[in-house]
Amino acid sequence: MSIRILLADNSELALIGLRSVFADVARVEIVGEARDPIELQALLVREKPDVVLIDHTAKGFGADVIRDGVRRSKRTRFVAITPDPSRLALLSALRGGVTSYIKKDCGVQEIIDAVLETADGKKFFCGQIIEAIERASIDVKKIIDDPLSCAPVVITDREAEIIGLIAEGCSYTRIAGRLNLSAHTITTHRKKIMYKLGVNSTAALVLYAVKNGLVSPNKFLFNI
Repeated sequence: MSIRILLADNSELALIGLRSVFADVARVEIVGEARDPIELQALLVREKPDVVLIDHTAKGFGADVIRDGVRRSKRTRFVAITPDPSRLALLSALRGGVTSYIKKDCGVQEIIDAVLETADGKKFFCGQIIEAIERASIDVKKIIDDPLSCAPVVITDREAEIIGLIAEGCSYTRIAGRLNLSAHTITTHRKKIMYKLGVNSTAALVLYAVKNGLVSPNKFLFNI
């Protein structure tokens, strides 16, 4: 039985490349190409593909497009294929409902394997994505096992303040004192923040704080 796949990207060059990758793969049939979310949703309804290969970081696309697609065609599985993904891009895709994730600079066989294994009901993460997930301290199993949510990852001003203070090395007691809250409340906030971001270590919170400008990188520089 052939595997019906749909390509979703706003880059003509990327689409040409993916067409070439699957041109001689006997099991795979490309049933459509979507260059924007509206076209993607229409093709999902009409073609009911087995797999969608999508760059959700491309202009006009996003993790919400994956969530909409999952709801629109429950039998379809999504494979994200992007350039270097940010931590937020990884989280958004995993929470949005992607089954597998690969990078655009993966080898041809790895791209083919991702589609074939995903169509066969498996999950596929290329080595580079696994490394990116490990660097970001993302708990993939926890995210995938949780029910899918349409809510975006949103950090409140208070949570951002707490992240910044944790990154600066403040104790829970000190943070509580500065914010006029109890230490227990700070601990609860921290657990909620880590759940939202899909991380499981203080180091990952520090990295998030630095990358998002919640604390200056100079804070961690010192003279020997």
